[in-house]
Amino acid sequence: MRVAVLGAGAIGAYVGAAMHRGGTEVHLVARKAHLEAMREHGVRVLSPRGDFTARPHVTDDPAEIGPVDFVFLGLKAHSYPSSGALLEPLLGPDTALVAAQNGIPWWYFHGLSGHPLEGRRVETVDPDGETSRVMAVQRAIGCVVYCSTVIEEPGVIRHLEGTRFSLGEPAGGVSPRCVALSEAMIEGGLKAPVEPNLRDDIWVKLMGNVAFNPLSALTRATMAQMCEHEDTRELVATMMTETLAIARAAGADPQVSVEKRIDGAWRVGHHKTSMLQDLEAGKPLEIDAIIGAVVELAELTGVPAPALRHVHAAIGLLNRTATAVPVG
Repeated sequence: MRVAVLGAGAIGAYVGAAMHRGGTEVHLVARKAHLEAMREHGVRVLSPRGDFTARPHVTDDPAEIGPVDFVFLGLKAHSYPSSGALLEPLLGPDTALVAAQNGIPWWYFHGLSGHPLEGRRVETVDPDGETSRVMAVQRAIGCVVYCSTVIEEPGVIRHLEGTRFSLGEPAGGVSPRCVALSEAMIEGGLKAPVEPNLRDDIWVKLMGNVAFNPLSALTRATMAQMCEHEDTRELVATMMTETLAIARAAGADPQVSVEKRIDGAWRVGHHKTSMLQDLEAGKPLEIDAIIGAVVELAELTGVPAPALRHVHAAIGLLNRTATAVPVG
């Protein structure tokens, strides 16, 4: 098995290092500062499960790698449409794309047999089909990440918690390619269950992301602070309730209560969400897949979602003003 990690940041480099340690042929495609450190010292993982160093092949040129069996996408979803030049050299006839992204994937309605919106494009994450032209939906394997990592310094990944990467086919069921990938990930010390109904997992995780990510950026608050503030906790619960209704109208049935989901977030403690971290780093916010697509699905399915709409409007304006170039 040959695996390329396109976007070997905190999660991508961790997965690549783990799979390489398990015996898989892994190639990492990384940015320059991170790239040079990994070339010189390998990928150093600091983890409560035990530190280790792996030395997979590292490059910034996918043409050096050639076609692989699996491409693990460590990119943010909003960069998918512009990734064609990097992705093309890695694709063979049967190459699968493992989309380890937050939020609603571009393939969401692909393979959703019997649903009125089967085959419908989600414009927010696949505008005018730009993403699906680069990443054919037939290649997609879904991946829900329950793992937290950060780049402590170039080439050094600190693994904070979680090793689960749930895998699944858009069309459901358990495929040989998902099983093969799962086995390779497990050999590397990861948890990689193959879920016959991955959309349920997508929505369980999204219930947290859709509320806590934008609200944390708007308030600069940690997970615990949002849960402990009575009015904000009530807003989170409202957004999660709307999200559950949209999920069920969009062909999924996540089995989790709103209170259980909020309590789980509170136990995470004073953690900054990825969206708040991006805001503080001056990076564009990952709005479209996390909340924009949920609002779009509300419109498509006719589910009222006033709280989600209002927060989406506010975080959209924040993204515009925070990344605007100062005048003068």
